[in-house]
Amino acid sequence: MARPHQELLREIRGALESRADPDKAGPMQAYMKSEMPFLGVSSPERKAAYREVYRRIVIDDPALWEATARALWDRATHREYRYAAIALTGQRPYRRFQTIDVVPMYEHFIVDGAWWDYVDELAIHRIGPLLDVAPTYMRKLMRSWSVDEDRWRRRTSIICQVAKKGDADLELLYACIEPSIDAQDFFLRKGIGWALRQIAWHDPQEVIRYVRVHADRLSGLSKREALKNVLKQGLIDALP
Repeated sequence: MARPHQELLREIRGALESRADPDKAGPMQAYMKSEMPFLGVSSPERKAAYREVYRRIVIDDPALWEATARALWDRATHREYRYAAIALTGQRPYRRFQTIDVVPMYEHFIVDGAWWDYVDELAIHRIGPLLDVAPTYMRKLMRSWSVDEDRWRRRTSIICQVAKKGDADLELLYACIEPSIDAQDFFLRKGIGWALRQIAWHDPQEVIRYVRVHADRLSGLSKREALKNVLKQGLIDALP
């Protein structure tokens, strides 16, 4: 593993620390139910820090980029540094680094982070796009994650196509939902409903059909989330 880019680490930490608001830190930590403390940097201020540092310091080597992102994550003392690690991986200059070689890093963030604020961003905006880069490999991987004991790998497999909307691979989505369709876990139930609702924006009749077929297995939460927009449009009168 390459050594991380020390200047970038120093600059992004400084940019975040200079925007810290101790009065916000406690409420942010409580809202996120986080054991790791917050600096108290709001989302707009974090984005300003990223613009300030990430546009000025660009890494040309993929190994150095990954080492830097991992260092931000693994050495984090406050949650904002982990947000900064995820943000670094999504910067425009690094689109060319988005190959299956980075999956282990994203998997590490997902399993180690083990909470929705990390996982949802990684699932939708990092793992999801890789389905287009390496479809055969990633479809097989998502099917594997869908039966994993780790709830966050499972959730990732279910929601990774949320941004694809009408272009989602329904066969893959349904295959990833199936192992968790009877799950009692809130985050899996919510994720199932969210993924289906995104399809319903573009093909409501397909989601109505799917929910009706699986009405006795889907949780009430999954059905409510899946059909939220359908019910508002009056396409059905009540949940199956």
